[in-house]
Amino acid sequence: MLRRTSFEALTMRIAYPLHLPALMLTVGVTVTWTCAGTAQEYPVKPVRIVAIGPGGTVDFAARLIAQGLAAHLGQQVVVENRPSGVIPGDIVAKSAPDGYTLLVSGGNHWTLPLLQSAPYDAIKDFAPISLTNAAPNLLVLHVSLPVKSVRELIALAKARPGELNYSSAGTGSTSHLAGAMFNYLAGVNIVRVPYSNGSARMAALIGGEMQLEFSTAGSVAPYLKSGRLRLIAVTSAAPSALFPDVPTVASSGVAGYETVQMSGLWAPARTPVAVIDRLNQDIVRYLGTQAAKDAFMKAGVETVGSTPEQFAATIKADVARLEKVIKAAGIRPD
Repeated sequence: MLRRTSFEALTMRIAYPLHLPALMLTVGVTVTWTCAGTAQEYPVKPVRIVAIGPGGTVDFAARLIAQGLAAHLGQQVVVENRPSGVIPGDIVAKSAPDGYTLLVSGGNHWTLPLLQSAPYDAIKDFAPISLTNAAPNLLVLHVSLPVKSVRELIALAKARPGELNYSSAGTGSTSHLAGAMFNYLAGVNIVRVPYSNGSARMAALIGGEMQLEFSTAGSVAPYLKSGRLRLIAVTSAAPSALFPDVPTVASSGVAGYETVQMSGLWAPARTPVAVIDRLNQDIVRYLGTQAAKDAFMKAGVETVGSTPEQFAATIKADVARLEKVIKAAGIRPD
């Protein structure tokens, strides 16, 4: 049984130990200036960060990152919001590789090209700087469902194929792919029902129209506390520090299961190594501050600094994992 103190703590801070390949918060990174002239000159003018439209977690992260970089770079860093989808990535991919146009994006940056034609290659056309923040989803159920564990959910889904539903955001969203991966690895058929906005999706879940969802902690916290939803697992590979009594999906009979919402910072490909190193040093230093950790916690995510190489490896691993799920599920763009 979950401890009440866990739900009370959720309204104050959210902290997750993430199982991401070799990622660790690094403060005081040693920088090798391979292009001394470029390093000495950069930056000499304002820097812009391109992100999706205002209001979401990615935009929130972009604005915090802009503030943190500005303090270290000594230049103004502005956030330029563009429509979601491939537009922000397209803009940055085609920008001059000089460190003055950067991208802050979440999983859409590398998952959308798996679903539709994109004007860029998510790996080859960008220079990774650092993973910035991440958080697992929570597998939550409507309390009317007679299930208390992942194994019981799998058993019920196999006994009633196609009868259970899970609500999700749009095609290719984390909530969608988390459910698709569960179906694929657990060998069940829980039907996905997409919703155009979070309010409608949550209303359907709370009202019992939907039986389950792979949701963010922040959006379901009040309903967990009130007992209207039941939490049975977290989707990260490692347990959540905030919910120490809650198992992971992977440890509950679905081997290899892992989905984590991540965001990161990129520059265009061919940006000088000296500039990438400078940006990496500054963003990792900022993410390691208590002020940054507290600010990101308010959005229900954890700061995660990495080297460019670690960031690239994490994205490649996620792409490989999701490609299998998308192909097996026959997922197509709307």
